[in-house]
Amino acid sequence: MSDIDVLKGKVFRGEPVTASEALRLKDAPLDSLRAAADDIRRHFRGEAFDMCCIINGKSGRCSENCKFCAQSAFYHTGAGEYPLLEAEKILADALDKAGRGVPRYSIVTSGKRLSDREVEEMCGTIARIRRETGMQVCVSFGLLGRQQFDKLKAAGATRVHNNLETSCRYFPQVCTTHSFEEKTAAIKAAQDAGLEVCSGGIVGLGETWEDRIDMALTLRKLGIRSVPVNLLSPIPGTPFEENQRVTEEELERVVAVFRFLLPDAFIRLAGGRGLMQDKGAGCFRSGANAAITGDMLTTAGYTVESDRKMLEELGYSVTMSQKECPAY
Repeated sequence: MSDIDVLKGKVFRGEPVTASEALRLKDAPLDSLRAAADDIRRHFRGEAFDMCCIINGKSGRCSENCKFCAQSAFYHTGAGEYPLLEAEKILADALDKAGRGVPRYSIVTSGKRLSDREVEEMCGTIARIRRETGMQVCVSFGLLGRQQFDKLKAAGATRVHNNLETSCRYFPQVCTTHSFEEKTAAIKAAQDAGLEVCSGGIVGLGETWEDRIDMALTLRKLGIRSVPVNLLSPIPGTPFEENQRVTEEELERVVAVFRFLLPDAFIRLAGGRGLMQDKGAGCFRSGANAAITGDMLTTAGYTVESDRKMLEELGYSVTMSQKECPAY
């Protein structure tokens, strides 16, 4: 019996796959690995597919030096710069997405964290989105504390997004203006406030397979069940502009291994999907069962309509209403 079959059986029995076991999968035959990961996805999550969209609510001038990011003030990338968007502009975009059937709406802002004043402003915006669209509202406002998360939850936010980006070991090679520990502290504060957390990372930062697996294990320990997987888009002007782009086959392998480690998670294709020739279809056959639709923060994505058509052709039941949003 192959490693793939042994570990799939272990997952089906509810036994966690270890780091050393997951590491063996990186050299397993890709077709067999993908098929097994898809079996695990189907066993734990059926054909449910979770779709969300994002808006860049505050752009550029970021105080942090994340080496992959176009919005960092440390680099010259030509990315747009503007302060926190007014409530009316965000609401208009949310109404458009709700009208096209997207059930989750995420507001993402640049910077280490929003100020207390900005959080208060966003609370009013979130309350209006909830009241006028019925959409689930997710927020990505940086390294906030418990009191700020309490306010956001009271306003109607249901989930916080905060990517780990990579492993604890490799994180200092990606960013030095804040720490991995600050990220996990913010995640725990959000959870303590009763909010769900969406957290994942980026493939192609120069990390090793051990780093990828360590990050997934940290997510498992934190109880994260919405896991974005981003493909690095090497942006001119950033320190990672010369990084070799990870192939689609390599990303499919990453997604499949993550499915073994996080069997009941919604593994979400996020940034970089626009670089993929198949729009991510290979990953959606390798265990991924969620996606960000529409444009990303600083790069173009796919339309809601084209995504829905592709996913339904793949056999997924695409979540397109608030009532159908899967429970995490």
